[in-house]
Amino acid sequence: MIVRILSEGQYRVDAKQLDQIKAIDGELMQAVTDHDEPAFHRLMEELMAIVRQGDALGPDDLVESDLILPPHDMTIEEAKKFFADPLA
Repeated sequence: MIVRILSEGQYRVDAKQLDQIKAIDGELMQAVTDHDEPAFHRLMEELMAIVRQGDALGPDDLVESDLILPPHDMTIEEAKKFFADPLA
């Protein structure tokens, strides 16, 4: 699976990493819902660390992303808007 971190790049992740991403996703969404900023930032860092363990694709590799993640420095307020409408 190809995962893009906006403003950073793309990574090819394996099934184990994908399972870890899915496990964190629910916690991350709960942190956004609860407006739990410390948990949100901790979980975002965990998520990014997992993705970065994957194989980084070069800038010339034109591959469609299966999953797009927001930039690592996104605020919780930006996350609320992003997750409500990722194309906004």
